[in-house]
Amino acid sequence: MILLVTNKRDLTTDFIVVELRRRGRAFYRLNTEDLPRASVRFDPRAGGGWAIQTSDVDLRLVNVTAAYYRRPGAPEPTEARDEATAKYLADEWSAVTKALWNELEGRWLNSPFAILRAEDKPRQLAMASALGFDVPETLISNDFAAASAFVARGGAIGKPLRHSLVERGDAGEVLFTARLDPLTPMDNTAVSLAPVIYQREVRKAYDVRATVIGDRVFAVAIHSQDHDETEIDWRSGTRLDLRHEAIELPSNIIDKCLALTQKLNLRYGAIDLIADQNGRYWFLEINPNGQWAWIERRTGLPLASAIVDELEAIAE
Repeated sequence: MILLVTNKRDLTTDFIVVELRRRGRAFYRLNTEDLPRASVRFDPRAGGGWAIQTSDVDLRLVNVTAAYYRRPGAPEPTEARDEATAKYLADEWSAVTKALWNELEGRWLNSPFAILRAEDKPRQLAMASALGFDVPETLISNDFAAASAFVARGGAIGKPLRHSLVERGDAGEVLFTARLDPLTPMDNTAVSLAPVIYQREVRKAYDVRATVIGDRVFAVAIHSQDHDETEIDWRSGTRLDLRHEAIELPSNIIDKCLALTQKLNLRYGAIDLIADQNGRYWFLEINPNGQWAWIERRTGLPLASAIVDELEAIAE
């Protein structure tokens, strides 16, 4: 049995479901928002462990041979009588999910705990540099003097250290990578509020998304320089015509991509690179649980198939 851990709105998991059905593999999709409507049991004796019973399955985790931690949602307990009770119930269900994930350790495509550690961007940058990737000159700081001096040397961009979405009620604002003007004393307070990633801008020929699945690397050139609004950050704007092209990376870059994911204890990683105007590749970051379905739709690269291949290898 292969377990898919995600949420009800995750369309990417639908690609995996289709591929598993095509292969006739037994699987269960666990939408974790619904966990509080299931019956869960834990038996600490050997051969026991966790079991989850819903209207359509009685799943014992001991029978799960491989698991994909995609995008689980927070469990949504039934209505509580007050806010304190609601928080208590949410915390209890959060503890249950951590225990479930722990029992599946060793059977994940990417362990949720490895994902958590791998999301540390400063650590990513240090590892990538140690492995021989070209990494843009970088400062991560909330120190105004250091940030001002870095930006003053010219050609600097800024981007968030962790979260790129600022939630404002029912709406939200996405913080894209931006080219920076010289800082002034009026920026002192804003800069000091939280550390930001400052980097020396690399003039692009195109962006690259390198999707690592097991020992395979699927690379796509994202032609961000075709349009003004995607020049700095290809995610900005609403260019449905943004050109994507499957490419082959040089063997030494492929080796570094594989080495980085292995060093981070990952079987899957979405690595963002820049190809500069001289054909040199620069490392930006790795997303240990990054999106990939849009790449398959645009390029035909068999990413869902490769992920299922890897899950089947884990299950053997």
